[in-house]
Amino acid sequence: MSHISNVRPETDAVISKIADYADNYKIESAEAYETARHCLMDSLGCAILALRFPACAKLLGPVVPGTTVPGGARVPGTDFILDPVQGAFNIGAMIRWLDYNDTWLAAEWGHPSDNLGALLAVGDYVAQKRRAEKGTPLVMKDILTALIKTHEIQGVLALENSFNRVGLDHVVLVKVASAALSAKLLGADKAQIADAVSQAWIDGQSLRTYRHAPNTGSRKSWAAGDAAARAVKLAMMTLRGEMGYPSALTAKTWGFYDVLFKGKEFSLPQDFTSYVMENVLFKISFPAEFHAQTAVECAVKLHPLVKDRLDGIKEVRVHTHESALRIIDKKGPLHNPADRDHCLQYMTAIGLIFGGLTADHYEDAVAKDPRIDALRDKFTMTEEPRYSKEYLEPAKRSIANAVQVFFKDGTSTEKVEVEYPLGHRRRRKEGIPELVRKLEANLKTRYTEAKAAEIMASFADPAKFEAMPVDDWMALLAG
Repeated sequence: MSHISNVRPETDAVISKIADYADNYKIESAEAYETARHCLMDSLGCAILALRFPACAKLLGPVVPGTTVPGGARVPGTDFILDPVQGAFNIGAMIRWLDYNDTWLAAEWGHPSDNLGALLAVGDYVAQKRRAEKGTPLVMKDILTALIKTHEIQGVLALENSFNRVGLDHVVLVKVASAALSAKLLGADKAQIADAVSQAWIDGQSLRTYRHAPNTGSRKSWAAGDAAARAVKLAMMTLRGEMGYPSALTAKTWGFYDVLFKGKEFSLPQDFTSYVMENVLFKISFPAEFHAQTAVECAVKLHPLVKDRLDGIKEVRVHTHESALRIIDKKGPLHNPADRDHCLQYMTAIGLIFGGLTADHYEDAVAKDPRIDALRDKFTMTEEPRYSKEYLEPAKRSIANAVQVFFKDGTSTEKVEVEYPLGHRRRRKEGIPELVRKLEANLKTRYTEAKAAEIMASFADPAKFEAMPVDDWMALLAG
C-alpha cells in the first residue's frame, strides 16, 4: 500500500500565468486604454442609474447601519464610506444591477467590468493609505491598467472553458481576476498574487441557479458584487501572510478540475495581452441580456410597422443563435424584473410594442400590460446555424438575430437582421458618442447639472484623467 505523497508541487501553470501577467505584463495598446476609459465611464453610469431602483438601494451601505470607516472606500452617488470588502460589494452590485454594463461572449459568458467593484474600492483605500503615509497615491491609469488585465484574465479563461455547462456561474472568473489585481494594487508580489488566485479557485463557487427558469431572481444582479467582495477579502488576507495552495486546480481528487470541472483541464488558446478589452461589447442601446441586444434592435426597427396592428399579429418569428436559445428562450409566467430581462421574447415584445427598451420596462407597472404576454405567446424561435457558428469565430464574434412579423391577413413585414450590436468593436465609431450620451443621462438621474458636468469633464482629457489620484476621483463621485 503506497503512502500519500505530501511533497508540495510547483504552482499550477494556469495560476502562475495569471500571476505573472498581473504582476509583470506591460500594456502597450493605446486602443486598450481608450476602451478602458470608456468602459469605466459606462460602468459608472450603470451604477448611478441603479440607485433609482429600491431593490438595489436596499442592499447598499455598511453591514451595520451607520458605520463609517476612516480612510475607507467611497460608494459613488452615496455618502457611504466602507471597508474595501463591503465597498467592492456595493460598487459591484450597482454596476451589474440593471444588466447594462459591458459583456464578453465565448464558451463562457460574463461581464468583465464587474471587476471594477473590487478595483475602485481597493484603489480608493490604497490611494488614501499611501497619501496618509506621505507616499504617492495610486492614479487612475493604475485603475485602467488593472481593468484591462481583469478583462483579459476573465475573457481569455472564458474563450474555450464553459463553466455554465458544469452548472457554475461566470462570477467565478470575476473572483479570480479581481483577486489577482486587487492583490497587485495592494502591493503584492508575484508569489502573493498566485496565493490569492489559488484561494479564489478553491473558494466555494456560485451555482447558476438564480439565472435560469424556474428560479431566476435578483441574486444575478448582486452575484458579481459578492464575488468582487470575496476577491478583495482573499487578497487582503494574503497580504497579511495567509498561505496559498499551489495545486488548487490540478490536485488529484481535491482540486478544482476533479471536483468542479469533470476532470478537464482549462484550455488557454492564447496568451494574456489586451485582446479582451479591445474587443469587449458595450450595452449602449438597451439594458438587456446581451444575446437579445440585436433582437431588440430589430424589433425597434419594426415598431412603426406593427404598433397599430398588434391585434392582427399571427406570429413573430425570431432567428437566433444557440446560446440565446439555451439561456433566454423562455415561456410561461415571468415573476420579477430579473426574470424578464432574461427572456428574449419579453424583451423583443417590448421593442415591438413600445419602440424602445429601458430598465423601467422590466418593472411590474409595465409588465402587467396584457399586450406583452399576448405577444410573447406568438413567438417562434429558430436556431440559425450561421449565427451560432459566427458567434464563436474570433474574427467575427457576432451576436446576430433576425425578426419577422406575420399577420393574420397573410401579409408580413420584411425580415430584419442585425448581426453586430451597437456596442460591438465593429461599430465603435457609431457607438461611442451614444455611450457618452448614455453616461451623461445616467449621471443626471442622481447628481445636479453642475456636478454631472464636473464628472463628465474629468473624462475629457485622457492624459489628465490618467494622472488623477484615485482618491480624488472617488471623492468627486460621492453623493
